[in-house]
Amino acid sequence: MSISRFDLTDRVAIVTGGSRGIGRSISLALAEHGAHVVISSRKHDACEALAAEIVERGGKATPFASHAGEVDSLRRLITDSADQHGRLDILVNNAAVNPWFGPVVDLEEEAYQKTVDVNVRGTLFASTTAARIMKEAGSGVIINTSSINANQPVVGQAIYSITKGAIETMTRSLAKELAPSGIRVNAILPGVTKTDALRDLFRDSDELPAAMKAAIPMGRHAMPEEMAGAAVFLASDASSYMTGASLVIDGGLTI
Repeated sequence: MSISRFDLTDRVAIVTGGSRGIGRSISLALAEHGAHVVISSRKHDACEALAAEIVERGGKATPFASHAGEVDSLRRLITDSADQHGRLDILVNNAAVNPWFGPVVDLEEEAYQKTVDVNVRGTLFASTTAARIMKEAGSGVIINTSSINANQPVVGQAIYSITKGAIETMTRSLAKELAPSGIRVNAILPGVTKTDALRDLFRDSDELPAAMKAAIPMGRHAMPEEMAGAAVFLASDASSYMTGASLVIDGGLTI
């Protein structure tokens, strides 16, 4: 396969939750392969800093602060970005929250609502807003960041696992409906990855607890940049016959 199949030159990509962690790595990788990346998160300063870093590296990027739990904010992000750049080729729904750790019987309604608003409602309506624009062009790619929790729920993270399971079903549902319009929809399922969201697992160390490491066949956690290659693949023509698929990237944990 020619390396040109991975080329994203002249394509416009939006990455929600794009300023840190896995989203940051995906933003950098898409820009490295030629895309103009619109970096979105709630904090404009963080988006602006990463956009400046990408430009310094010779890439193209635009910061755009938005709230992934507010549908109107997401719609502005997508429609304004498409208007500004004249097109929208790639949407990466990476923003997510996980505010509740504890027994499901003690789940508080506020934590439930926040998790569903960002992880499910935000992902769905960002996708449908982008899809309406992509349908007019006859092509487009939507990539959802799910989690291995969708397939193997973790005790104490019930609502997060439930929402990630919903994203799996959403990915397949959208893929079926949007394929005739030339839009592909796929998902990435990261395993244990060293990000701020999992900082408690590392307990101020660079390594996971020994028992958790032993459960992972590769014997280590992932770094955020190890998720970026899958995003480039799914965003590019290298995956042109893939839709409704879920790529598990977990070091063998869920084999």
